[in-house]
Amino acid sequence: MSVRDRFLAGLVAVVWGLNFLAVRIGLDHYPPVFLSAMRFLVLAVPVVLFVPRPAVATRWLVAYGLGFGAVQFGLLFLAIDNGMPSGQASVVVQASAPFTMVLGLLWGERINRRQLAGIALAVAGMAAIAVERARGAALVPLLLTLLAALGWALGNIAARRARPDHPLRFALWMSVIPPVPLLALSAVLEGPAAGWRAFGDSFGADGLPGLAALLYAALAGSVLGSGIWTTLLKRYEAGTVAPFSMLVPVVAVAVAWIFLGERLSAWSAVASAAVVLGVLVGTAAGRPAPAALPAPEPQTGSGTGSQAGEPASHVQDTQRS
Repeated sequence: MSVRDRFLAGLVAVVWGLNFLAVRIGLDHYPPVFLSAMRFLVLAVPVVLFVPRPAVATRWLVAYGLGFGAVQFGLLFLAIDNGMPSGQASVVVQASAPFTMVLGLLWGERINRRQLAGIALAVAGMAAIAVERARGAALVPLLLTLLAALGWALGNIAARRARPDHPLRFALWMSVIPPVPLLALSAVLEGPAAGWRAFGDSFGADGLPGLAALLYAALAGSVLGSGIWTTLLKRYEAGTVAPFSMLVPVVAVAVAWIFLGERLSAWSAVASAAVVLGVLVGTAAGRPAPAALPAPEPQTGSGTGSQAGEPASHVQDTQRS
């Protein structure tokens, strides 16, 4: 992965890390499932009207919208609303990275030893943070957050398989899928009018923080974050991109410490450093292979398979692509 793309992946981690603070603020003003629906609905209408549909198979667009959108955010918002601290949720939901790796292996993607070592170190740091912060969490919010992580992983694979011609359009059109199932679920669980009343109240002075949080989640999280993320998934295998999601809890825990008064212990600081180091190890460029010796010229006729003088490693790379 190039230096520029690693920077972009890190930027997504910052945007999504700040999103947990926005969610916590938003949940003080809106019901959780309704908030997750509105996160996408505010984008869905202008997208349908003004953004050309990307050239992707409908099944991958629907799978991405349901997994990354409806399942992840619907369950994550429910978990936080039911007692999962936002900082802890940001840690547990990073189970999407190993989930993505397992699903990627099922689709025939490969992971090398360096990536496995980096993932293992990052997962160890993530687990250490989760253990420290999970002592006071109930079982149901934890399960909801893990299921949200699985939804994220399914979305990662769908985006990888879609290979959209225009990743930003793909990320924007994904927002068209979640509102219908989420609004239907909100009507059943929260009442058909509860969310809309809260949305109307958000245009008053007391509701402005909730409205700002909603707009941040929709614009920064969906347009900027998802657009960059989808672009990276188009360029690289899921196992290369997914580890950067482990930087999200580092940002989220720091933000929770600064703005929500959650203390960052020495243990959490060391564990967070392990997450960062694991991501760097798992995504660092490998040592360049030594130049191949020129292939001997054929004595008679022409060789089959690779061209004369073409390194074998190039043929293997071509077969992988």
